[in-house]
Amino acid sequence: MQPRSRPPRANEMEAIVLAGGLGARLAGQLDGIPKAMAPVAGRPFLEILLLQLQRAGFTRAILSVGYLHEVIQKHFGAQFEGMSIDYAIESRPLGTGGAIRLALAQAREEAALVLNGDTFLQADYADMMRFHKEEGSAATIVVVHQPDIARYGGVIVEQNRVVAFEEKGRTGPGRTGQGCINAGAYVFARDLEWPARLGEAFSIEKDFFAPEVARLRPAAYQVQGYFLDIGVPEDLDRAQTELASLDF
Repeated sequence: MQPRSRPPRANEMEAIVLAGGLGARLAGQLDGIPKAMAPVAGRPFLEILLLQLQRAGFTRAILSVGYLHEVIQKHFGAQFEGMSIDYAIESRPLGTGGAIRLALAQAREEAALVLNGDTFLQADYADMMRFHKEEGSAATIVVVHQPDIARYGGVIVEQNRVVAFEEKGRTGPGRTGQGCINAGAYVFARDLEWPARLGEAFSIEKDFFAPEVARLRPAAYQVQGYFLDIGVPEDLDRAQTELASLDF
């Protein structure tokens, strides 16, 4: 894991973790628990993410939950490793965008980190928060290099800004040769202005970032670290050994 840098305590750091996924592709391995609670290396995957945040200096996490949210609430309660835990509960599926907007309404700081509850990324999140503030953008996207962007879609970066996206399904490193993907980690300003055209439920990638990229010019925080999405059975199996070898 990268060095654990801790920022000055003038401002607390808080994060939103999207943990409401159904895990349909993992149904045979979940046995009645939400996807974010899938057992990985001897503990629920969500514990791994929260421990990573706690070690980076975050003091509060808002868990965006929906499907089987009681399982998550019973396990974590109001705190984890000294980090306070709050919940944004979806009464119906809101998509990634709707879930972020709902949880962001509970944020207390000027900006909040957002993570997908089924993805591990080896990154210095404290440094990312500093980068976001220095760039002065309303949104920052974590960009990671991958040899094949087909599963995720590509991200085009120019001068630390995301300027365009490539759709999923294109094999290889992308038309620019960058081989960059959206890692599903973001920083959003608490007072972010959401377009009026958006409904209650929407995708953060397709319905917000893609149409708004020219206006937003999101900052691009580029990461070279380990990346793993446990959303398919073979990658959940990989996680059992690969994440066990990292320093938690």
